[in-house]
Amino acid sequence: MTTDRLTHILVVEDDVVDVKNIQRAFERGRIANQLFFAGDGIEGLAMLRGDTMPKERRLVLLDINMPRMNGLEMLAEMRKDPLLKATPVVVLTTSNDDRDRVEAYDLGVAGYLLKPVSFNGFVDLMSAMNRYWALVEMP
Repeated sequence: MTTDRLTHILVVEDDVVDVKNIQRAFERGRIANQLFFAGDGIEGLAMLRGDTMPKERRLVLLDINMPRMNGLEMLAEMRKDPLLKATPVVVLTTSNDDRDRVEAYDLGVAGYLLKPVSFNGFVDLMSAMNRYWALVEMP
């Protein structure tokens, strides 16, 4: 993949096991996209608004259930911000609650994915997501 097609992925996740699974899945799948990490919505917004990560070809991989500011609250704040409202967000969560899914889609998520139970499931999911975002024309 050429460097101009790399996606800069902000993973907003408070569970260290899930963070490690995502990192390992990227390594196992030989996914070259750069990962950035935030432990909750407050940190995630600060990273998106600051200079921690490149401003182009961004994708947010967002958990819902987090302390301080959960994923849906972060997403609502992003959609109010003129500089962040077009940023693609994919929810990656354990929440299979219909209300969470509907609210996430009402806030314009690009996808709502349930966290796989197995590590191989994480690898497969991250690889599929990588193939998709490598082709997408991003804002």
